[in-house]
Amino acid sequence: MSKQGSDWWRGAVIYQIYPRSFMDSNGDGIGDLKGVTEKMPYIASLGVDAIWLSPFFTSPMKDFGYDVSDYCDVDPIFGQLEDFDELIEHAHKHNIKVIIDQVLNHSSDQHPWFKESRSSRDNDKADWYVWAEAKADGTVPNNWLSVFGGPAWHWDSRRRQYYLHNFLDSQPDLNFHNPDVVDALLDSVRFWLERGVDGFRLDTANYFFHDLELRDNPPKQEIVEGSIGVSLDNPYGYQLHLYDKSRPENIAFLKRLRALLDEYPGTTTVGEVGCDFSLKTMAEYTQGTDKLHMCYSFDLLTHDSTMTHIHKTMSTIEEGLGTGWPCWSMSNHDVERVASRWNHGKANPAKSKVFMAMLLSLRGSVCLYQGEELGLPEAELTFEQLVDPFGINFWPEFKGRDGCRTPFPWNNDIKGGFSTSENPWLPMSDAHLPLAVTVQQGDRHSVLHAYRDFLHFRKHHPALIEGEIEFLFSDDDVLVFTRTHKEESLIVGINTGEQAHFTAPLSYEVSNIVMPEGLKIGEYENHKMILPANSVYIGKIVP
Repeated sequence: MSKQGSDWWRGAVIYQIYPRSFMDSNGDGIGDLKGVTEKMPYIASLGVDAIWLSPFFTSPMKDFGYDVSDYCDVDPIFGQLEDFDELIEHAHKHNIKVIIDQVLNHSSDQHPWFKESRSSRDNDKADWYVWAEAKADGTVPNNWLSVFGGPAWHWDSRRRQYYLHNFLDSQPDLNFHNPDVVDALLDSVRFWLERGVDGFRLDTANYFFHDLELRDNPPKQEIVEGSIGVSLDNPYGYQLHLYDKSRPENIAFLKRLRALLDEYPGTTTVGEVGCDFSLKTMAEYTQGTDKLHMCYSFDLLTHDSTMTHIHKTMSTIEEGLGTGWPCWSMSNHDVERVASRWNHGKANPAKSKVFMAMLLSLRGSVCLYQGEELGLPEAELTFEQLVDPFGINFWPEFKGRDGCRTPFPWNNDIKGGFSTSENPWLPMSDAHLPLAVTVQQGDRHSVLHAYRDFLHFRKHHPALIEGEIEFLFSDDDVLVFTRTHKEESLIVGINTGEQAHFTAPLSYEVSNIVMPEGLKIGEYENHKMILPANSVYIGKIVP
């Protein structure tokens, strides 16, 4: 049973669903809300506490729902409001909370607000978006760049001004310095709270405000992977983003948002933070009880899977977090699937299990992306099969996000059980069919069973959910730490390399506990933890 109470989110496991690719109930080749409702028993069987639905709002789908044209309605390809209400009802019957994406930083250029705003310089919504004059020579107002490539400014011939877009030029940025904009967006949040949602995942939560002086960003001295758009093939990563995002004014807005959610006990927020100082920003946004409940960063969505990196990331956030709370994920709809990204491009079930146990044993809440529990690798697509504008712009060095968004394989027939359509919006990956749900359910040693078993095991150990963490050892392959909550104290060993061992402090007496099946389990004897290749050990520290 999922964790209940107003703090259910603390240590919760949230299953991210990308509705377009999860389950198609009507045969049009696109997943929908009824499809999610149909598969609720499967979701419940995993042992997760909540689902996070990527956007299903009315949209022209230039960025597949992250370009919203109506914040308070369901796009017809996903169904209608009644289908969403039914989804909420079924989820709650299964003791599953429902979190939805809120894309507040920008709207679609098809939103009525923007259509009015761009119509003239003196209409009621003239300053609802970020407009700026051209420089004297007609060039863009400053050097800010779009994550999707090129300047973050687009010329509008009607107003004879530029508007800001941190992403596609069809995604104009809203002007959060205008209180009417903030009021309207919070009204849309209230709309969904009234319909019974349990929380919100805030897309690009640190992008809401911009520098009113439009100062140029300075160059970045070192390009380090680990944030939105940061890679050598994208000029966005060459700037230190001091003025176009992560502005101090953001704190006041987050406080207003939190005050609204506090009117609906038991609701929560998880903010996506992608910036040059993501762990610091996570701490700022979650400290105390008056801002976001939790945040996640891109720090575990990089290609660095060493335990040295994991330890450094966790230690950094722990040092600055104070009363805040983190949320961690290894995969989502924007990055290469972890089974490929952390396994040199190929699926490795043993490693997928070990990384899963590590993620679910760290301090914080967890987001799992659909298919992660199957160990799905990144799907290989040709350029002709791409639909993601990000990938189309940067091909072939960056292949975009379509490879992690292909349809979910429910069975191993040619269509994978996703849709009856001959031409789904993205092709079913042949590499995913042998890893389909029906195949793995029949294999007691599958990645799917390992996830289910560990998720249920975790519910019986409060130290893994809410406990304090102390790191004892790390190198590139091995990570050892303790988790302590009230009367329970556990020692956890993770090994992603060849056989290794760790000698615990002499004061530690450890007793074995029954571990989930499907994992390769280490041993503990005479103060020494022995970890075979790709193995996990969890033992109880005896007081």
